[in-house]
Amino acid sequence: MYQSFEMELGGRKLVVDVNRVGKQANGCAFMHYGDTTVLCTATASEKPRDGIDFFPLSVEYEEKMYAVGKIPGGFNKREGKASENAILTSRVIDRPMRPLFPKDYRNDVTLNNLVMSVDPECRPEIVAMLGASIATCISDIPFDGPCAMTQMGLIDGELIINPSQKQWKEGDLNLTVASTKEKVIMIEAGANEVPEAKMLEAIYKAHDINQEIIAFIEKIVAEVGKPKHEYTSCAIPAELFDAIKEIVPPAEMEEAVFTDEKQVREENIRQITARLEEAFAEKEEWLAILGEAIYQYQKKTVRKMILKDHKRPDGRQLNQIRPLAAEVDIIPRVHGSAMFTRGQTQICNVCTLAPLSEAQKIDGLDDNEVTKRYMHHYNFPSYSVGETKPSRGPGRREIGHGALAERALIPVLPSEEEFPYAIRTVSETFESNGSTSMASTCSSCMSLMAAGVPIKKMVAGISCGLVTGDTDDDFVLLTDIQGLEDFFGDMDFKVTGTVDGITAIQMDIKINGLTRPIVEGAIANCREARLFIMDTCMKPAIAEPRAEVGQYAPKIISIQIDPEKIGEVVGQRGKTINEIIARTGVKIDITDDGMVSICGTDKEMMAKAEEMIKIITTEFEEGQIFKGKVVSIKEFGAFIEFAPGKEGMVHISKIAKERINHVEDVLTLGDMVTVVCLGKDKMGRISFSMKDIAQQ
Repeated sequence: MYQSFEMELGGRKLVVDVNRVGKQANGCAFMHYGDTTVLCTATASEKPRDGIDFFPLSVEYEEKMYAVGKIPGGFNKREGKASENAILTSRVIDRPMRPLFPKDYRNDVTLNNLVMSVDPECRPEIVAMLGASIATCISDIPFDGPCAMTQMGLIDGELIINPSQKQWKEGDLNLTVASTKEKVIMIEAGANEVPEAKMLEAIYKAHDINQEIIAFIEKIVAEVGKPKHEYTSCAIPAELFDAIKEIVPPAEMEEAVFTDEKQVREENIRQITARLEEAFAEKEEWLAILGEAIYQYQKKTVRKMILKDHKRPDGRQLNQIRPLAAEVDIIPRVHGSAMFTRGQTQICNVCTLAPLSEAQKIDGLDDNEVTKRYMHHYNFPSYSVGETKPSRGPGRREIGHGALAERALIPVLPSEEEFPYAIRTVSETFESNGSTSMASTCSSCMSLMAAGVPIKKMVAGISCGLVTGDTDDDFVLLTDIQGLEDFFGDMDFKVTGTVDGITAIQMDIKINGLTRPIVEGAIANCREARLFIMDTCMKPAIAEPRAEVGQYAPKIISIQIDPEKIGEVVGQRGKTINEIIARTGVKIDITDDGMVSICGTDKEMMAKAEEMIKIITTEFEEGQIFKGKVVSIKEFGAFIEFAPGKEGMVHISKIAKERINHVEDVLTLGDMVTVVCLGKDKMGRISFSMKDIAQQ
């Protein structure tokens, strides 16, 4: 017998069915929010996976096209690989939940979220986030929950709880906040230059809503929750740590890890590892976990020095940014390029412009076809961290980093009317030692300006780290964390924005939550740092967008025509528009409202195409002068093509001032002539005169 639980959430009813479906999973929550339905399950393997030193958690968010009454596009009429939105949603679910599982747990866990129906008023992403938490909490899988998530929108200055799809797209804020009973554990945001104070208000309003949801989840767990199962701990034995410290004293480990050169530090650890492997050669059980033990030894060393002595591995002050450098135009012939370097993190970004017809079309869970006019792609090759492995295309991390940098810059892009281009920026990671996504934001901003994209304001980004002690008020914030501080620290708090406000946030943590002073301090530190980066590094390289697009970028002319004339420009089966394209080499796009975009690199040919279109769409009046080609000769006159698909006739009596007996006496096929319009004849054809041209 299944049980249903319900609560009021954001003015709508949230219903959770337990023991109705999916009974063989460790935990299953059949979620209903309005008409949005998501099946959320949590399953775990019976035994830990051998030979791993991490928690093998998989989070899946499956979008089924039947949920919105669609059949998938393409030849294969079934869902293919996960969409970008599905991958990003999976990451948002993963980030707050992963730290709440036991750190020594090595059983495989899969959280699957199947979207089965979508109500535009109730976004399926938030339903899946809540369902994943509920399914895990009621299961027998060890989990330090409950946790809850709330989304916030901002429309006309008013905060909206769990906004609809339309409000989410049109509002000034897309914020997702996850919380435990005491603390905030995850923040993800895209924002239209929202001030820091307003962002904090939204974060903690969402946190308050999360407390109501947590109370609801606790009620469900109390009634149907399973006892948590026992598991095999993979914790490192204390005697191994003691043995390591006898061979490598803490002072030696401090000396090994405290350097600003990543390669030097890695070589130091390699030598220490070799010594320990030799010392423990006869202890196979220790050799199997030695790598994890050394990692934890490094972690304790770095955390102790930062927290107690405020000493960072590379010797910087707590709020000091690594050395910065920026330059533009480093790649020839591309439409725009820029390189941004911060310490040992280096990103080269290349910008490409194209007609709006090349915007990305997305087949997703939306009532209408969705297009992306701005695309940011991020690549992370193995050489950037001194490793070797084959490239298998972008993974979830690469897609997530690209989406973050994309979200950071969308608020400052010009409108399609102001700048009728599709825009793609690609961040190539040349070198990585922490926070490449924020370096990508900075380099992308400069690349856009170098390409002549008239962005409204400059955007920069930076990451803030954290090391905590035994109490909530014992913590240290670190501006511009490098890789080591990210690996061994408790937080990676990324913030992008302009001088006027925040455009994006992404927060990852490895602990059970953040207090409000930590969140406020991180946001304040990031603002100070991003303004410093803009003033001291980015502006000296390029202070504002260039006035025009570059030499090799396509140029676009936009003209408005009467929508009723679109058919005349296109012609029967596209004959007319294809003829214009063939003659001029341009690309032409026409929208349903009559906006024509002419794209090309040759300004003379673009002007010629524009003239042709204007001629075709002009209401012909007596006295207008045209140039055209003789395309047909008859006994009674000649037909002149003055634009693709547009012809008029010169009667034999209007060819020359003197009388002629044959048209061929004056004209031959292919001649270019100038004519004056006489209006239309009785048959509705356009009549021209050559002999009257001198009188005009």
